[in-house]
Order: sequence, then C-alpha cells, then structure tokens
Amino acid sequence: MSLKNDKFPSSAAFDAIAAALSSEADKKDAIKQGNAVFAFNLKNKAGETESWHIDLKNKGTVGKGLGDKPTVTLSLSDDDFGSLVAGKANAQRLFMSGKLKIKGDVMKATKLDPILKKAQNKAKL
Repeated sequence: MSLKNDKFPSSAAFDAIAAALSSEADKKDAIKQGNAVFAFNLKNKAGETESWHIDLKNKGTVGKGLGDKPTVTLSLSDDDFGSLVAGKANAQRLFMSGKLKIKGDVMKATKLDPILKKAQNKAKL
C-alpha cells in the first residue's frame, strides 16, 4: 500500500521511510533511537493539508493520519518536507525561520534525523 499522495509530491518519502524500516533489525534500531510517534502535517501549494505518521514507539511502521497519540507533531510545507528528507534543508533552520512548527516533545523531534537519513538513500525526490 503506497503512502504517496499525488497532490503532495514529497509524500513519496513516507514510502522510502517505510522501506528503510522493512527489515526487523532496522525497525528495532529505529524504535530504540526514536522511541516516539512522529506525526507530520504537510501543506501543499494549493493550501490542502494531509497527515502521516511514523510509529517508532511500538510498531516501527509508517501510515496515513496522525497515528495513535503522537509524541511530537511537525507541521511544514510539502516543499520543505521534500527538502528536509533530501538533505537540502536543515530542520533547525526551518524551525528558527518559522517554516517548521513543532507541537509536543521538541527534543524527540531531534531523534528523527537518523531515520530521515536512512530514507534519503531510498527516496528519489
């Protein structure tokens, strides 16, 4: 089941993240590193919003929607998310410039970086 939404080009990254978590060893490692449910609210150029989540607390899965009680919710534009996953943008800079909004445990948001780096190798954004 693809997590990609054609209205949100960077959403292909969620498929890449899911692929990066496909092996049991990678999944266990990511859960150990992340230990949180990360929710993403992306906004496209048309002003529409869509949500995805990465569960690195219990299951090590990626899905649509906000997930079960997200530890941290990141809200940003589809373009900025694409740049972030591709390694072209820095999460701290996006946050400081107001392009990335974080609700919940801000420190947990920093644990997401190694997981996004794994996806960079698989994502074709």
